Amino acid sequence: MATESVRSEGAELGRYLRARRTQTRPGHVGLTVGAGIRRTPGLRREELATLAGVGIDYYVRLERGKETRPSPAVLDALARALHMDDQEHQHLSELAARAARYIPEPRPAPGRTVRPHLKLLLDSLRPYPAYVISRSMDMLAWNPGGLALYAGLDDWPVKQRNLARCLFLHPAARELFTDRDRRITACVARLRATAGTAPDAPDLTRLVGELLLKSPEFAGLWERYEVTGRKPAGKTFRHPQVGTLTLTSQPLHVEGTPGQRIGVYTAEPGSPDHDALLLLDMTAPVATERNTAPPPS
Repeated sequence: MATESVRSEGAELGRYLRARRTQTRPGHVGLTVGAGIRRTPGLRREELATLAGVGIDYYVRLERGKETRPSPAVLDALARALHMDDQEHQHLSELAARAARYIPEPRPAPGRTVRPHLKLLLDSLRPYPAYVISRSMDMLAWNPGGLALYAGLDDWPVKQRNLARCLFLHPAARELFTDRDRRITACVARLRATAGTAPDAPDLTRLVGELLLKSPEFAGLWERYEVTGRKPAGKTFRHPQVGTLTLTSQPLHVEGTPGQRIGVYTAEPGSPDHDALLLLDMTAPVATERNTAPPPS
């Protein structure tokens, strides 16, 4: 059990390094590419090892998951060689830390129960759309606008309401989001970052497995292994009920409940966007079910 756990964590570290290496152009890191055709996309292993100042055999062992205890200096050197940003560097360090220690059992999924005062908070935020989501982007609780903003999502059973599933599988999503390409890239990056530090978590593996099976678009982005995505401050919706509106999104982490986040969308009072939010809140269907998702069966 212990050996298999460490091997799995080392493989995840190796997969991340390989993905970043194959997506790094030689010219981006100052290497001159010859006239011949390169068979390897991105950097070769020996090129990255040289740039980072580590032995090629050692690096190959890292990428194959056989070396699970790289030093902080080695991780820093690899991050610099690959021009990682702070978030990517942190993710690399977290994967290495997990690979280096014994993990006897997968950690349980964070709780899905939304505390009563959070439900009151969601209601008090009206007319601003607000919801609570899990680490795997399941909608756990919402106010009327929080659900209505994602047009068509209320057509799905409560247990299927998930923002990632909506982006990739709901037919209305292609019309609803004006910047869908950027949104799906950021969505996959977030799931990749979360799954990298909890690779055996059942809530994540179920969702990722479903999306890999049903969405070639998701599968292509998943294989890129990016853990950062551009998240614009303003998000524009082409809503079928209230028209086009641009809102500011603010995620808030829920203290004391790991994995849960509150999402809130706001607009300047008196603006056309705010008027659209008022209309959305007033015309949102009266719920015939409680505004919380039940635990998975």
